[in-house]
Amino acid sequence: MSDVREASAVSDPGPGGRSEPVAQGDDVREASRGAATAFEKARSEGRGTLVGYLPAGFPSYEGAIAAATTMVEAGCDIIEVGLPYTDPLMDGPTIQDAVHQALTGGIHVADVFRTVEAVAATGVPTLVMTYWNPVDRYGVDAFARDLASAGGSGLITPDLTPEEAGPWLAASDAHSLDRIFLVALSSTDERLAAITDLCRGFVYAASLMGVTGARSAVDTGAARLVERTRNAMSPGASLPIGLGLGVSDGTQAAEVAGFADGVIVGSAFIRRLLDAPSPEEGLDAVRRLTAELAEGVRR
Repeated sequence: MSDVREASAVSDPGPGGRSEPVAQGDDVREASRGAATAFEKARSEGRGTLVGYLPAGFPSYEGAIAAATTMVEAGCDIIEVGLPYTDPLMDGPTIQDAVHQALTGGIHVADVFRTVEAVAATGVPTLVMTYWNPVDRYGVDAFARDLASAGGSGLITPDLTPEEAGPWLAASDAHSLDRIFLVALSSTDERLAAITDLCRGFVYAASLMGVTGARSAVDTGAARLVERTRNAMSPGASLPIGLGLGVSDGTQAAEVAGFADGVIVGSAFIRRLLDAPSPEEGLDAVRRLTAELAEGVRR
């Protein structure tokens, strides 16, 4: 299994090597502004922001684009495109299954950028969620350049610490990209302050310790984590907070939207696609779930 994975997204950007920057028109660039614009729009409408995650290449290259587009059409405000990685330590079994399927299907980093380009063309902010190793191997500034050229809004970096973020801070500034770091229940107040000072776009609050995956109930420490994160921000800061790692239905989405600015959903979407008898039925299931979640963040 490891040699199959090593032949895919992490080690090989695609046929011919590293992808070239993807030319985008001004209309797409304008549509795919930073994530903060989606939070601002939702706030003006008196609701939470719905953020959906899917790995590039799952259930196929075309299937991922179709699923993400369906999510946008049914109510997602922001899309996270996962970059499949060979050693997803923070991911639960559902996401691991999807990532394995993408990697064995031959997904490359160039395909991730093309996926971002297609999703960003829908007009919603489109982020890449990735472990740091693939970015480092690709070249930090080159990755930022190609992501911006594809219309991407920024990166979510779950395993990048503030102490090691220097090259990414410089590259994200140079290419006007959002940078979203994670905070967790275990984060100290000092750590929360350091992380929120570096974030741009929003802060990703991980409401559950350990690996990701849909849960039957919202973690009891989630609201407190959001409160602590807000309190740790610099005076005058109004950075939105998105809560992820567990939401699976509209009721939970409504609960989270009651105390967080955004509701982040990943495993529940993937599960719908994994369990579907056909691609068409998978898209229908994703559409229904998105509509349920979108209704939830509006309660």
